[in-house]
Amino acid sequence: MLPQRRPRKKGRVEIIPMIDVMLFLLVFFIMITLQMITDKGLKLDLPTSSETKVLPHPHFVLNIVKDGGVVVKGKKMSLDQLQNFLVGDGDAKHTQVTIAADKMVPFKDFVHVMDACQKAGVTSIGIAAKPA
Repeated sequence: MLPQRRPRKKGRVEIIPMIDVMLFLLVFFIMITLQMITDKGLKLDLPTSSETKVLPHPHFVLNIVKDGGVVVKGKKMSLDQLQNFLVGDGDAKHTQVTIAADKMVPFKDFVHVMDACQKAGVTSIGIAAKPA
C-alpha cells in the first residue's frame, strides 16, 4: 500500500503589510521633500555681519524692498495684510519668520515689519545677513 500524499499548500503573498510599508515610505519622502523646498526670495543687498549663524528653515521669509514694501512668497503686501496673513497662518507663536531687508532700507521700515510680526503673535523672528 502506497502512502497518501498530503495536498501541497500554495504559498500566499500577504499584500496588506506591503501596502502599509509603501504608504509609510511615501509619507516619509513627502515630508522630507517639503522641508527641502526653499522659499524664493528677492535679490537684496543684505548687510554683512561677523556674527552670522545659520538659522533653522523659517516658515516665511519677509523681504523688505527699497521702497519699504514687504514681499512674501512673491506677493507684495502692506503691513496690515502682512499681519492678517501671519494671523491666518495658524498658531503664530510657533511660526518662524526671517526678515531680509536691503541695506538701503530705512531702519523705521524694518521696525514697522517687526512690529507687525509681533502684533500677529510671532515670537520667533530671525534677521538675514551676509557673513563678513
